[in-house]
Amino acid sequence: VQLVESGGGLVQAGGSLRLSCAASGLFFSFYAMGWFRQAPGKERELVAAIPGGGSSTYYADVVKGRFTISRVNAKNTVYLQMNSLKLEDTAVYYCASARGSNWSLLADEYRYWGQGTQVTVSS
Repeated sequence: VQLVESGGGLVQAGGSLRLSCAASGLFFSFYAMGWFRQAPGKERELVAAIPGGGSSTYYADVVKGRFTISRVNAKNTVYLQMNSLKLEDTAVYYCASARGSNWSLLADEYRYWGQGTQVTVSS
């Protein structure tokens, strides 16, 4: 199984980025997917998640209304559209596939992880 993130980079506050995560080696459409992030000195946190069926998404309160998670099962890809970016969104962002079709808040419930992509928001 391989998860490969792309789309990170440097952006000014208020700007937008779209992260992509291409999956291979798993029955992608079945599994829930999550986007986590980890900032220096902080714990990894779940930012957004989407179930295998694509409905009932989850967003952390700090990104609600600004970030949108989506998936295209035909492309084995999950996306994270990030708008109105803030300085505090700076982190390494990871995509992960859950152990089942429902998402979880717990990182331990995600079996496979990408290598991460850096998002840096500048003032």
